[in-house]
Amino acid sequence: MDGCSIVWFRRDLRVEDNPALAAGVRAGAVICVFIWAPEEEGHYYPGRVSRWWLKHSLAQLDSSLRSLGTCLITKRSTDSVSSLLEILKSTGASQLFFNHLYDPLSLVRDHRAKEVLTGHGISLRSFNADLLYEPWEVVDERGQPFNTFTSFWERCLSMPFDPEAPLLPPKRIISGDVSKCPSDTLVFEDDSERGSNALLARAWSPGWSNADKALTTFVNGPLIEYSKNRRKADSATTSFLSPHLHFGEVSVRKVFHLVRIKQVSWANEGNTAGDESCNVFLKSIGLREYSRYMSFNHPYSHERPLLGHLKFFPWVVDEGYFKAWRQGRTGYPLVDAGMRELWATGWLHDRIRVVVSSFFVKVLQLPWRWGMKYFWDTLLDADLESDALGWQYITGTLPDGREVDRIDNPQFEGYKFDPNGEYVRRWLPELARLPTEWIHHPWDAPESVLQAAGVELGSNYPLPIVGIDAAKVRLEEALTSMWEQEAAYRAAIENGTEEGLGDSEYAPIEFPQDLRMDIDREPVRNINQIDINRRHEDQMVPSITSTLFRVDDYETSSDVQQHSVGDGRAEVPRNVNANQVQVREPPNQGVTPGSPAPRRNNVTPQRQVNITFGLQNIEIEQSTAESSSTTGGSRSSGVVPVWSPSSSTFADQYINDDATMGPGSSFLQRHPQSHELVNWRRLSQTG
Repeated sequence: MDGCSIVWFRRDLRVEDNPALAAGVRAGAVICVFIWAPEEEGHYYPGRVSRWWLKHSLAQLDSSLRSLGTCLITKRSTDSVSSLLEILKSTGASQLFFNHLYDPLSLVRDHRAKEVLTGHGISLRSFNADLLYEPWEVVDERGQPFNTFTSFWERCLSMPFDPEAPLLPPKRIISGDVSKCPSDTLVFEDDSERGSNALLARAWSPGWSNADKALTTFVNGPLIEYSKNRRKADSATTSFLSPHLHFGEVSVRKVFHLVRIKQVSWANEGNTAGDESCNVFLKSIGLREYSRYMSFNHPYSHERPLLGHLKFFPWVVDEGYFKAWRQGRTGYPLVDAGMRELWATGWLHDRIRVVVSSFFVKVLQLPWRWGMKYFWDTLLDADLESDALGWQYITGTLPDGREVDRIDNPQFEGYKFDPNGEYVRRWLPELARLPTEWIHHPWDAPESVLQAAGVELGSNYPLPIVGIDAAKVRLEEALTSMWEQEAAYRAAIENGTEEGLGDSEYAPIEFPQDLRMDIDREPVRNINQIDINRRHEDQMVPSITSTLFRVDDYETSSDVQQHSVGDGRAEVPRNVNANQVQVREPPNQGVTPGSPAPRRNNVTPQRQVNITFGLQNIEIEQSTAESSSTTGGSRSSGVVPVWSPSSSTFADQYINDDATMGPGSSFLQRHPQSHELVNWRRLSQTG
């Protein structure tokens, strides 16, 4: 074909197993382009550490492309589609190749790109480079998407065809004429950020070749004992692949195939521990797959609860609580250690992510959207789809999520995931001299022990910001209010006095001032034209304006299998009593965990409540801080559905220690109406 081709890099920053790049190379001369347009992301402008990673990943990609015969053209823009059109016109390119993304912002952008560029006579082809299977390939016997992770992953593992094998990098790339398309200098950090960013290079090595090394090291080392060691927060027991996976420096297909090869080898040797470790790790890959699956089928999931009852939950809007949580000053050592590690390193073990997020939404009862946004701003592996899945799970708004009335006690979680207190001592030096017996509940320690350790509660370390018993009472009151309002709402529907789930009635709780940013909302477009020349490699996106789930389609969940609280957890000192702890006179700041606490700022008017979620790669009770994706170049995907953008602008402290995303919970049996998936009809225009 005459002219050259443009390969549009996004979150696929690798030359190996990159189907868009491979297709471009097969077509002839290639110009590789990366467009930096963070303003398009709206609230989700990349955070400091994420931008640091991107900067170094792009540098390595450019170096690799130069060794193959071309280079990476970088462009700064506020409109990716307009920039693509300019590049295509200036270079005379006639084809555009790119790989799929599945977050709602990218779905809107990619649809617009296909619409605009096709109108200018450009041939577009898109590929799967991020998943084992495309979302529309994994459906039930009725052709409908799954609503639970267990059913989804079982289907993935029983698909009639295996994920395709990863592609080798090209041996040579014929470069198009880039003289008419000079690169822009991209600025990813300012002077105030360089000092902090320099510390990141001591622990992390961005780039696709470093990702390949990290994968090889994990598969040939920690993987064999992953099942046993993954819960240890005080040591390097996970793969640390999640930042590499987010930026597409390594493909999920390669991860999947390498782990499966190991699993077959260990199974043949009778190594049951290694075989089980592979199963557990692959499940974490499945959770990342599921996050894309949910984002594709429910594009509002980063903003709104999937289960309808949570829109009535009276979240506590308290910026004082939020600040204490961010700064690691809640008075709960494991939570505080995690938040200080997050700020210092941009990283959290997946178990600690679960602990701090659960504390955020269940103990403090802050809007989960705030927590998701803070994770987005501070994590190296910030990932909108995984964040949304994680926070929805923790909050209890997934059909197979945690019980909405479950509260985890950070004290007990501490002895489970940090039994010797080493993790807390590393990040809370003020508690470093406390004996292990008291490290996770210093408020119970005798005064003599505190004095010997140099700890003065309320001075150099805070008293608990909220007591666990008080949090349970407050959560019970909030749930009672939620169910009452939902019942009133349903009664209004039945009486014909309420029309339905109108978006305008439930505006999201705004971010705190220091998290808000201006958003340039995209103008509304009406899409009526269907491209009849689409290829089977093109991304298929269902209509967001159509009904995703009918009210009569929801399932009723079953009991989750219960496990002993003590299984796999270090013994908690005998004098620890979660319900009746020793009460200490608080010096005006904080309360002891067993004491009652007044509800702060109570609730916001219900018409203003519309929560949003997201937690990066939490394991959903199984490690999700590790996962990624693939291609479907030669696989026929059937009929391409039409996609169109918006047409308008804890009762018990331990219920199941090892609970994974499963078929349901006893809570949902008690409240079956809560299992109804909301049919939000509009995709919020957040960027």
